[in-house]
Formats: sequence, structure tokens, C-alpha cells
Amino acid sequence: MTETVDLFIIGGGINGAGIARDAAGRGLSVILCEKDDLAQGTSSRSGKLVHGGLRYLEYYEFRLVREALIEREVLLNSAPHIIWPMRFVLPHSADDRPAWLVRLGLFLYDHLGGRKRLPGTRTLDLRRDPEGAPLKAKYVKGFEYSDCWVDDARLVVLNALDAAEKGAKVLTRTACTSARREGDLWRVEMTDARNGTRRTVMARVLVNAGGPWVNDIIGRVTGTNSSRNVRLVKGSHIIVPKFWEGSQAYLIQNHDKRVIFINPYEGDKALIGTTDIPYEGAAEKVTADEAEVDYLITAVNRYFTQGLRRADVLQSFSGVRPLYDDGAGNPSAVTRDYVFDLDTTGGAPILNIFGGKITTFRKLAEHAIQRLQPFFPTMKGDWTAQGTLPGGDLPGGDVAAFLGDLATVYPWLPRDLARHYARLYGTRTRELIGARQSLAEMGRRFGPLLYEAEVCHLVAREWAESAEDILWRRTKHRLHMTEYEQEAFAEWFDTSHIAKSA
Repeated sequence: MTETVDLFIIGGGINGAGIARDAAGRGLSVILCEKDDLAQGTSSRSGKLVHGGLRYLEYYEFRLVREALIEREVLLNSAPHIIWPMRFVLPHSADDRPAWLVRLGLFLYDHLGGRKRLPGTRTLDLRRDPEGAPLKAKYVKGFEYSDCWVDDARLVVLNALDAAEKGAKVLTRTACTSARREGDLWRVEMTDARNGTRRTVMARVLVNAGGPWVNDIIGRVTGTNSSRNVRLVKGSHIIVPKFWEGSQAYLIQNHDKRVIFINPYEGDKALIGTTDIPYEGAAEKVTADEAEVDYLITAVNRYFTQGLRRADVLQSFSGVRPLYDDGAGNPSAVTRDYVFDLDTTGGAPILNIFGGKITTFRKLAEHAIQRLQPFFPTMKGDWTAQGTLPGGDLPGGDVAAFLGDLATVYPWLPRDLARHYARLYGTRTRELIGARQSLAEMGRRFGPLLYEAEVCHLVAREWAESAEDILWRRTKHRLHMTEYEQEAFAEWFDTSHIAKSA
């Protein structure tokens, strides 16, 4: 007999995973279907920030900014192992926005969202304060404010993991090839990309969280229509060696009114971005072009004494943002808000999701399920604002104290390895290590901090099926391994019994 579920979700990015988690926690039966790996598209290619969006105030996006500012602290409480506060230094340039406008924006930023945990804005004398040391002498005044850092790909995986632990089925490498209404149900056809196996399920409600592919799913997969559309905007980043002292990040204004984030990344590196360029190609083929790389380097060199060169770029990546098309001419002015299109014509409902940003994914998911309340009148109420993500139940959200506990329980575990585990897995670190009592028992070592035990955990618990899944999305080991180490690991993984069990 064909299985019937309450909710069938297409898309394993942050919105799809967030909706699956929220719905499963309310007692709904859920299937999440992703044609590739979790977070393989846009959701692993962000600027890796949970932030209110300071520049969105210029476009009067007050509701969105307020919601995002509130969400910063909600998410910080739910996943302190992968989300943490970061201070941003904004050197003032008289050639761009006037100081009074920046101060007004920061005042609103401090007060719109009912800030509780994060420290507020302060004014800097860049000639005396240490944050001004790497900047050129002409920048004498600055501001410092708070936002949060996030490991974006892990945020997606942890939402999917929580959804699965609450009963959802998470199907990766599985394409939804067709969905057609049959009365008050959807008949959904899927194909497993690994072996071509086809499967059919019935669903009471279909959720299209396809991101850049949302319109393709509407037309090609479901055969329905929508008056709404997404506008694809490419955002590119570069990774370079870190070139300043301290844990602070920088936010610089460019002549074209764009702002560029320069964030400490993986200890000894910096993540710089982003660009905003209209994009019309295939979303899965997006790459950062040389003009974008030059643009980011030029913007940095305008402010910092230590100039960047093209040779300093260790890696670049690009993602396609599926922004709701509100008709704005400037890509930077296109709304980052989200819009729902609930279609019930012809029978079973479909909820199409347009736009959104990683900071507001939880609220988007909550609002999406609220829109579906009439179809599931007995489901449980809102819950995710108080929930923690897997591994996030650290006492007091204190990572430093948790590291102390790990040192007591596992005195043989090197501190840098313990910190790596704490930052990725939180309290699930104990599950990863298990009963092992020495570093030798962690298995083969593939890179500075990559041991076989972690690989086994990712394959068994987090849907990792390839070397890329492990080195780039589940972790950032690739940034710390030589090309030889990466190739050796990929060869081992592809021929090991671990890969065959994935």
C-alpha cells in the first residue's frame, strides 16, 4: 500500500529543513526530499552570519530587520556551539554614508529587536583603539556593533537531524520528479539518484522550498502556476589568510553603496564578501568570476594598510540567492523578506516559498506551518523558539565550560581537537567519541583534525555520502588539509566499507 504523509517537502536547504523540523515537532508525519546533499546549494554558500541586516534599514525593511534581530538571540540560545557573538568594526568614510546616518542606523539596530545578550554599539577612535591598527590612517572614526556568526551548512544538517529524531524521513540524493493532485491528496513520484529506484508516496500538503529552483518545481514538477517569481542574485566570497590581530570582524562601505564583510574564519583565515549580481544561469553551475574577486580585493585595499593580492586568494565560492522579485531595479535593494503562495485550487494544497534569509529561517518555518493550520487543526502549537538544536543543550550555552568538562572526561583528547568537536557537535561530542579511551582508538588520521571516528559518525548519523560532504559541508577540514591529504582521503573514502554503508 502506498504510504501517506501529512507533509511532503521539496528542498533540503535551510528553509526545507527548518519546516521539516517544526512540523515533525508538532506531530505531523513528514518527508523531506532533496535531489543532492543537504545544504549543497545556497544554504552552504552564505556569508555565514546570523544578523539583522544593517543595510536593509536604508530600504525601510523595518519589519524584516526587527524579526532578524530578535531571531539572532533565539538562534544563539538554540545552538551556541555553531552560533556565537561577533563584534563588527565599521570604519567611517565621509565619502559614502554620512556619520549621522550610520549612527541612526546603529541606534535602530540596538533597539528594534529588544536586544538582551549581545552588547550594544560603541564609537571608536581608530587612531587609538586597537581595532584601528590594520586600517589606513585616513580612517579616524569608527563604530563597533554586534551580530552573530553561524556555520551555515551545519545549521541545515542539525535542523534535518532534529526533524529525523522527531519522526521525519529525510531523503537525500532523491529527486522529486512529479507531483500531481488526486483529489485531496498529492501523488508524489521520486527517483533515487544512487540507483534509479523509483518510489511513490501520497501527501496531504506539498511544500515547495526549492530555493533557486522554486519556479522550476512549480512548472515542471507540479504542473501548477503562480503569479509570483524569484529573482536570482549571485553572491560571491573569497577566503584569504587572516591579516589583522583580534577576533573582531570588519564591515566596510564601498563607493557603490555596497557593504563588504571581512570576517575571521577558521582561526587563521578571513572570509570576505559578498557581491550582488543578477544571475540567469543554472543555479548549480554558479562560480565566482574574476571581476568579482577583483571587486572584493579592491574594496578591502581601500581600507587596509596590508594590501591583498590575487595570489592571496586561497579559495572562492559563489551562491545564488533566490530573492522574491519585488520589481526593484538594484539587486542590493531587492527585498530579503519571504513571501508565501498557498494554492488550494484544484484540491490538495501546495505552499510555495519565495525568498528568505538564513537568519529568519526559523520564523519562516513557523509562519509556514501556521499558514497550514486549517489543514491540520489538531497539530501541536509553536515550539521552536524554546527548542535547542542537536548538541546545543550546553549548560548556560557556555562552550568554554563545556571544553573544561571534555578535558576532565577525555584527558587524552588534544585541546584543539576537543574544540573542533565542541564547535561542530556540542554535547553530541560524547556520542562521537563513544567508549574510546585514547587518540589511537579514534582511528586513522587524514588531516590535522580529521580522524576516522568523525568520518564514521558523519556517515552513520548525518547523511554524509562523499568526501565532499565531509570535507566541505559537514566540516571545513578542506581548508586545513593539503591537496595530497584531500585526494588521499577521497580515495580512501570511496573504497572503504564506510562509504559502502552510506
